[in-house]
Amino acid sequence: MRTKERDKLHKDGLINFSMAFTAAGFLWSFLYFMLGFPQSALIPGGYAVLSLLSLFFVFVTGKYLAFRFLQFLFILILPVLLQLSLGGFENSGAVIIWAILCPLGALSFAPIRQGLVWFGLFLVVLVLTGLSEFYLHLPVPKVERNMQILFFVINIVGAGTLTFFSLYYFISKNKQEHDRAENLLLNILPEPIAERLKRNPSTIADGYKLVSILFADIENFTVISQKVSPETLVHFLNDVFSHFDLLAEKYGMEKIKTIGDAYMAVSGIPIWNEDHAGNAMKMAIEMQKFVKTLHDPSGNPLRMRIGIHSGPVVAGVIGKKKFAYDLWGDAVNTASRLESHGVPGRIQISETTYDLLEDTSQLEIRRLINVKGKGEMRTYLSYE
Repeated sequence: MRTKERDKLHKDGLINFSMAFTAAGFLWSFLYFMLGFPQSALIPGGYAVLSLLSLFFVFVTGKYLAFRFLQFLFILILPVLLQLSLGGFENSGAVIIWAILCPLGALSFAPIRQGLVWFGLFLVVLVLTGLSEFYLHLPVPKVERNMQILFFVINIVGAGTLTFFSLYYFISKNKQEHDRAENLLLNILPEPIAERLKRNPSTIADGYKLVSILFADIENFTVISQKVSPETLVHFLNDVFSHFDLLAEKYGMEKIKTIGDAYMAVSGIPIWNEDHAGNAMKMAIEMQKFVKTLHDPSGNPLRMRIGIHSGPVVAGVIGKKKFAYDLWGDAVNTASRLESHGVPGRIQISETTYDLLEDTSQLEIRRLINVKGKGEMRTYLSYE
């Protein structure tokens, strides 16, 4: 999770936590008053007022760190004062149990080291409060046995409930962020590769004997980009490529990347598909059908070149930052050349891919062409 998102989660969580604790302070104040302990009732009531003031303080000034410190301090000290006012552990029903929410809150909404510090302070306060019963002669109000049991029950229920819902809130928010990060990772990497990378964050490289690579490129894109605003251009590309993504999912293709106006996908990895050439061809045909229904942002009919070649590749993830799943090998270069030497509005495939297709009814034989870096190649074009 990114730092800004984590800080916002902590801030929102502590504010909600404090509002719940403030409400509990008013409730406990009313409860103690109704049970006949008006002096003790002033302590949770006073905390609730101070907590409200600190909430107002953070909303007005934005000084979150000061607000966080005050909240943790209030939550640590309030139960101690309340327990002393009722005459100790037994009389108060161990109301000091509420103080455990201080280190738990710090652990949830502050850096881990602060959670350790506040937990240490909680232990110190707990020991000192216990020693005070032996060495301080404080006035002990009369609390009936049934009232003591009631205090134990409401303190355990109250502190336990706030602890549970505070942690539930924090864990659910963290899970939401985790799920969002997981979805983002799966948008970058194929699921099997993402799982492998999480288990072992090292270089991933796999060899595949035969896959089909598809390259697509928009005709005269440079000219188009000079005629429209950047925002219009990006929105246009997003609409076109988003549709291509749906087609890739439909035909079991793996989108590799987009470079400017070029779109690259592969069939047969990371999960083997025997009909990889057929799936690549079907996707290419639907891509051309879709593109022929569109106009570019300048108003002219949109035309696209598509090239497909089948061959061996190496696929994997390299580097430590900004992971990307990519392909390497002569087959990748050949597919790219078939696209760049292709005909706008048509699909050009290599003879290797042609031999793998069961259905070639959409293709016509093309004479030998001279492909840069490859020499003469026999290719096949789809019908106009």
